[in-house]
Amino acid sequence: QVQLVESGGGLVQPGGSLRLSCAASVTTFIIYNMAWYRQAPGKQRELVATISSLNSANYADSVKGRFTISRDNAKKMLYLQMNSLKPEDTAVYYCNAVPRAMSTPPTYWGQGTQVTVSS
Repeated sequence: QVQLVESGGGLVQPGGSLRLSCAASVTTFIIYNMAWYRQAPGKQRELVATISSLNSANYADSVKGRFTISRDNAKKMLYLQMNSLKPEDTAVYYCNAVPRAMSTPPTYWGQGTQVTVSS
């Protein structure tokens, strides 16, 4: 079965940068559309960014211009480069994977990694 493991979270000051990673234990990583979600305390989980197998990316308005999602299909890795971090970026960040070409595809989640932006 699919396993996703996030890493790279931590404590950073406002204006700082952080790079999150997600290692995917799957047979064929390229067939998955990938995404990063985040959930702050007391709030609903929200979509941060998505990326297709051909590197077509989309971002939430709140992070556009500051975050960059990328993937390495050979290494089966997903990344999220976060720059100009703000306190409101504080949340648990989750890696998400959905296989393509399925009428009702399953959705897989990692365990999450904590990002805290505070001075």
